[in-house]
Amino acid sequence: MTGTIFVDTNVLIYALDPADVKKQESALAWQDELWDRQLGRISFQVLQEFYAKAIQKWPSLHNEVRGEIMNMLTWQPVPIDGAILDLSWRIQDRYQLSFWDSLIVAAAKSINCRYLLTEDLQAGQDLDGILVVNPFRTEPASLFLK
Repeated sequence: MTGTIFVDTNVLIYALDPADVKKQESALAWQDELWDRQLGRISFQVLQEFYAKAIQKWPSLHNEVRGEIMNMLTWQPVPIDGAILDLSWRIQDRYQLSFWDSLIVAAAKSINCRYLLTEDLQAGQDLDGILVVNPFRTEPASLFLK
């Protein structure tokens, strides 16, 4: 597997969430693999959503969440600009996605990611060359063997 992997907010949230141990373990396994292989990518939208949701859910973890976000700056977050906004609208119209999901797909496409790691979209769906992977149904090793 040679493509970069764009990570959606839900993966970052589940990595912190002890309420669902199985999902937490999967999210952490994916994060470890992406760090080791240096293939993880995100957008500033994802970082903003992660911060807002994590602080709302676990106010006492604000320093840990901020530290995690600072670390994730090495994943080269994509800023949302006019070109990505325009692309997101075309993706939204073509695939009937929510505005926020279409922004995620557009950001991933703008940096030539091959995969989108999320549980919010249909696993296996090809969105303009980006394959949707559900991190809670797919082990990292199975993707990296391709």
